[in-house]
Amino acid sequence: MAEMTSKRGPRTFYKSRGARPAGIITSSRKFIPVRAMIPEFVVPSLEGFNLKPYVSYKTPAGTEQPLNAEGLFAQVVAPQIERDIEAGTFDKEQLEKYGLEKTQDGKLFKLYPKNFVR
Repeated sequence: MAEMTSKRGPRTFYKSRGARPAGIITSSRKFIPVRAMIPEFVVPSLEGFNLKPYVSYKTPAGTEQPLNAEGLFAQVVAPQIERDIEAGTFDKEQLEKYGLEKTQDGKLFKLYPKNFVR
């Protein structure tokens, strides 16, 4: 079945095409633009910028490996823990200090940083 659009619905059916209206519609179906609802794009000045906006398909693939949970832990949390162990201030009960969740019960990955975008 075809998608429900404003052409298929009754006269009162109003469905936008994915963009939010930049105003309000009154009870008499008149559109009143609201200046605060109009998006304002802030674009930096690109004078003296050497890079071009196009990336060729012939560009070689990147050399970095994708970041996984173990690599993130090794780069971010492990050095902090090692530094605290050497200083003698590491406490197993204060894992929140390193961005880790206190309880690991029922977790798929143990000691998973809570601020990592999944």
